[in-house]
Amino acid sequence: MKNLGDLVKNNLAVGFMLFALFLGAGNIIFPPLLGQQAGENIVPAMIGFLITGVGLPLLGIVAVAKNGGDLQEVASRIHPWFGVIFTSVVYLSIGPLFAIPRTGAVTYEIGIAPYLSDAQADSWVPLFISSFIYFAISLYLALNPTKLVDRIGKILTPALLIVILLLALKSVITPLGALQEANGDYITKAFSKGFVEGYLTMDVLASLVFGIVVVQSIQAKGIIDRTKQVTITIFAGIIAAIGLAFVYVSLSWIGASSPSAIGYFNEGGSVISAASKALYGSGGSIILSLVIILACITTSVGLITANATYFAKIFPKASYKLLVVIFTVFSFFISNFGLAKLIAITLPVLLFIYPIAIVLMFMVMFDKAWNRAPIVYSLALIATAFVSLYDGIQGAGFEINWYANIISSLPLHSQSLGWLLPAIVGLVIGWGIHLITKSAKHAK
Repeated sequence: MKNLGDLVKNNLAVGFMLFALFLGAGNIIFPPLLGQQAGENIVPAMIGFLITGVGLPLLGIVAVAKNGGDLQEVASRIHPWFGVIFTSVVYLSIGPLFAIPRTGAVTYEIGIAPYLSDAQADSWVPLFISSFIYFAISLYLALNPTKLVDRIGKILTPALLIVILLLALKSVITPLGALQEANGDYITKAFSKGFVEGYLTMDVLASLVFGIVVVQSIQAKGIIDRTKQVTITIFAGIIAAIGLAFVYVSLSWIGASSPSAIGYFNEGGSVISAASKALYGSGGSIILSLVIILACITTSVGLITANATYFAKIFPKASYKLLVVIFTVFSFFISNFGLAKLIAITLPVLLFIYPIAIVLMFMVMFDKAWNRAPIVYSLALIATAFVSLYDGIQGAGFEINWYANIISSLPLHSQSLGWLLPAIVGLVIGWGIHLITKSAKHAK
């Protein structure tokens, strides 16, 4: 019984560690905004969001852990250059291009902007000063790795959960208001809109990187058997998924029930900040702001450290400290675009990258069936990229008529899943070529 108790305790510890890794700025700001905009259509919208925000990241963790945990090694099955390029794109996306600057922008939106006058909020100065201080702290902590960040993280994650739980309970017991009519795409395409909004959490991309962290954590406990590692990873992934689902459902409900009390906002950070003030007064808003700001800093430091560590291996002549400085300074400048512009820039890129990551993730799960033949991977991913590239171009506000005519004829295109059938067709054709080639070799 003691061994069983220790096993459960260790598994829970890995699960909570994984949940803490996932819980970042994007997980807090997008659900309440989705709730406000989806209104009465909150259920189908949230189902779509949970698929890309919870279900697929769980599969990503398992897929990478099942194959040793190293994303670059897994992606290199297609081609060594693809392994380096794709892994670099993933790291940069959850790093200095989008996720790290977003933590600084969220800190401003939740911790600073609510306390400014309209004139001050319209100025670029408060955001500049806020992000400068924020990234100066992040830089110091990333250049001086200590257990302080880990310890703060272990305290902040449960603290943030408690704050969200208290907000959710209050919003259920004494709702801010009734659900309003859906807005925009949520009126007729609630599920697919929620599905795409889940991309913005970047959790599928993060899961492909976190796999190695989970595997190393399990190995540190003396567990080297691959089957046991995968079993523990699945358990940890389920724990993290339950935690994320709770956070998403709670925050989306708060957003959905809030418009009549606080009005509509363009950013989720403003929604949750105003809603917390309406539910618990100024004290509740301040506590939420402090917890989220500190959580954003720990996330920022973790992502800066991870990116600097990875690219120091790719470019040995660039020192870890130099890369930390470069990524932090770059993130500082990008964060000054503001949260709304950052999200607008991020979405087209994610519309292109995400389907590729999803298809790669599923193929990794079952690639023993085709002997990990590169041709199978290549054709499936090329077909996926052809469609997702159009989605990214369209998301950026551009239109190419001949391209649009091809893509619009695909099944599920209106649900943002136009890449699904081409991916399957590419896989089948590649598999067929592999079998024919294999038979030809045996015949010789």
